[in-house]
Amino acid sequence: MRLSHSLLVLGFALLASGCELMVAPEDDPTYIKTTELDNRVTRLERLVENEGLTTLLARVDALQKDTQELRAQVEEMKYEAEQSGDRQRQLYLDVDQRLQTIETAALRLTEDRSVLEGSALAAGQLPVPGGTDRANYQASFELLKQGRYDEAASALQQFMVAFPNSEYADNAQYWLAETHYVTQDYKTALKEFQVVLDRFPQSRKLPDALLKIGFCNYELQQWSGARDALSTVASRYPETTAARLANQRLERMSGEGI
Repeated sequence: MRLSHSLLVLGFALLASGCELMVAPEDDPTYIKTTELDNRVTRLERLVENEGLTTLLARVDALQKDTQELRAQVEEMKYEAEQSGDRQRQLYLDVDQRLQTIETAALRLTEDRSVLEGSALAAGQLPVPGGTDRANYQASFELLKQGRYDEAASALQQFMVAFPNSEYADNAQYWLAETHYVTQDYKTALKEFQVVLDRFPQSRKLPDALLKIGFCNYELQQWSGARDALSTVASRYPETTAARLANQRLERMSGEGI
C-alpha cells in the first residue's frame, strides 16, 4: 500500500471529524503539504524502479568504451606489425642492393687490375668491362702512361665505340691520336688529331690537337700544312702553352729555311 494514499485518507478523516470550519482543499495547508509529500514519494518510487535500468545503461556504456579502446589497440598493433614488416623488407632490399654494389665494384676492380697489371687486352675489349665511361677512360689513359701504346689505342678505340657521347670522348679521341704520334705513325696520328677538330670544335683539347697537327705535318715534311696549323694555334690561343710551343716550332722552321 502506498504511503501517500494512507496519509491522504487520514487527513480527510481528521478534517471531517474535528473541524467545524470548512476550507477549500487548494487553500488547506494540510492538503497542500499532503499533496507535496505524495508527489515526492511518487518521484522516489520512480527512481527506485528505474535504478536497475540506470545501472544497466551505465554498464553498457562502460562496455562500449572498453570495446572501443580494445579495437583501437588492435588496430594500432596491426599497423605496427605491418610497418615492422615493411621496415624489414626495406632493410633486406637495402642490404641486398649494397652487397650487389660491393660485389660489382670488387669485380670491376679485379678486372681493372688484371688489365693494368700486365695481362693482355683482347681486341674489342674495354679495360673495365661493364664499367662506367669514366672508369674505362681512366684505365685507357693509364695504359698510355704505362707505355703500352698498342693496348691503349685499342682501349681508346673501343671506348669511342662504347661511349660516343661521353663527356670524356674528346679527350679519348685526342689520346688515341697521341698513341700513334708517340709511335711515330704520323700519318695515322694526323688523321686522328683532325677528328678532334671536326667532331669536338668546343673541346679544351683543340689548341693541343692543332699543335700536334702542325707537328705531324712537319714530320711528314708537309711544310705548308705545318705552318698553317702552327700559325693558327699562335693567333687563336696566344696565352696557351700550345701557342708557345707553336711559336718555337715556327722559329725553328724559319731557321731551317722551310
